[in-house]
Amino acid sequence: MVYRICKTLEVESGHMLTKHPDKCRFPHGHSRKVEFVLEAAELDAREMVCDFKIVKAAVGEWLDGFDHAMCMNTADPAYAEMKERYGERVIGFENEDPTTEVMAREIFLHTAAALERYGKDGDARYPLAEGVRLAKVRVWETSSSWAEYAR
Repeated sequence: MVYRICKTLEVESGHMLTKHPDKCRFPHGHSRKVEFVLEAAELDAREMVCDFKIVKAAVGEWLDGFDHAMCMNTADPAYAEMKERYGERVIGFENEDPTTEVMAREIFLHTAAALERYGKDGDARYPLAEGVRLAKVRVWETSSSWAEYAR
């Protein structure tokens, strides 16, 4: 049997989908809800998979970088100008459109690495037991549409 927990963080972000044939190729934004699902075969000494605070501690500041930022394909003709004008508020996705699927993958990969680092150097008051792993990341684009990435 497997125990699972889910921690949700929210961010307001925009994107442009260069390859889209319709309105999504123009700048637009979403209220994104990001769900982090962690799992473990056994509970830790506190009868938890892990404390929910660990997710926020491991990735909260990084995810905040997406807040009020525009995600763009680096191959988009407008990318260089937008990056020059808005700096860190423009997040480049190397030669691919920042679809919700791509964002879920990138958030998953970053979070998996961040949790591994947290397990080694995190807050001793909130330990991350060995065997806890990130199962999936689900990114909601609207209240009725989401994409997820899992290993």
